Amino acid sequence: MIGNLRHRPVRRLTHLFVGLVLYGFSMALMIRSGLGLNPWDVFHQGLSRLTGLSMGTMVIAVGVLVLLAWIPLRQRPGLGTVANVVVIGLAVDATLALLPSVDPLPLRIGLLVAGIVGNGAATALYLGARLGPGPRDGLMTGLVARYPNRSLRLVRTVIEVGVLAVGAVFGGTVGIGTIAYALAIGPLAQLFLPLFDVAEPSPPAPERVTPAPVT
Repeated sequence: MIGNLRHRPVRRLTHLFVGLVLYGFSMALMIRSGLGLNPWDVFHQGLSRLTGLSMGTMVIAVGVLVLLAWIPLRQRPGLGTVANVVVIGLAVDATLALLPSVDPLPLRIGLLVAGIVGNGAATALYLGARLGPGPRDGLMTGLVARYPNRSLRLVRTVIEVGVLAVGAVFGGTVGIGTIAYALAIGPLAQLFLPLFDVAEPSPPAPERVTPAPVT
């Protein structure tokens, strides 16, 4: 498993689990807004409506299946990868159970904005912990490593357009929030990451040996 805890373990674990809970919470805010979800969550919601299972259950189930796809790609999960599969699903179901639906459009817009910003902060928190990527991110990077002639942008686009299309067919919510998320999540994560990144210590510089004088 990648990502060891010898360096700042308390801070890194705190960032990881706060980030994952916040990710599930922010996902629930976007769901309650009814204005659109990110591509993977459109897929999760579509499967939830198709199967009758909860949103969180589908997040966990899809995460496990995606993690199994790492095996032929020879990707190595970290603690954060495994925690990502479980914690986000539990957090989104808990939040949806406590957060009622809202009707006024201004409130729905507020939920959407808060969800997108919270998701950006959550992404920076769990990535900054450096304890392993989420299963979906790892799938993308694993495919790029397996097929180096394909760019990460191309692989990510193909995967996300695919899950978005399938999720929409199954009844997932696609809307202005889907577009807003796609445009905002990269800049937001980049904005928050310097605040939450727990960088590994630099290796000590090799000791300089002074050559003995020639006699």
